[in-house]
Amino acid sequence: MSSSPFPPVAAAGETVFLSIGSNQGDARANINEALGIISLADGVDINAVSSLYLTEPEGMKSEQWFLNCAVEITTLLPPLELLDVLEEVERRLGRVGKGENAPRTMDVDILMFGGRVVSHPRLCLPHPRMARRKFVLEPLLEIAPDAVHPALGVTIRELNEKADGAAAIRQNAYPRW
Repeated sequence: MSSSPFPPVAAAGETVFLSIGSNQGDARANINEALGIISLADGVDINAVSSLYLTEPEGMKSEQWFLNCAVEITTLLPPLELLDVLEEVERRLGRVGKGENAPRTMDVDILMFGGRVVSHPRLCLPHPRMARRKFVLEPLLEIAPDAVHPALGVTIRELNEKADGAAAIRQNAYPRW
């Protein structure tokens, strides 16, 4: 019997929040393509996508600002299988390596997976840095202001009010996926 730290996914699926970002090449096209690939994945349904947000790179040297969005999905996939799908999306869109704080054509992070709080070598839930990142919280605030951070017990709205990172600039155009 497996000793996975991840309990089985509910029969109806679980609500998962993602952050998608790009600052290399045509970032808008990269995000649209990522959303298209994710929407075709077995066991994954996209429920909501935020506007695109233009954000200054944090913690890295890059002149290219990021485009970011938040996505709500429902999935039947277990967390590590969803992670595999999302890492394949990154690879297909030209991401090389998982180095911290480097420019990238595509970055897809799992922010929250249901109410799970898990520490695993490949995946920590909820995302360990999401609570202090405006470029994550502002798009998420748009689609899920009352979602509760499973480890901190506060809403996305409350986290965003307390975060002190650089503010994101909302773009009027939604991704076209």
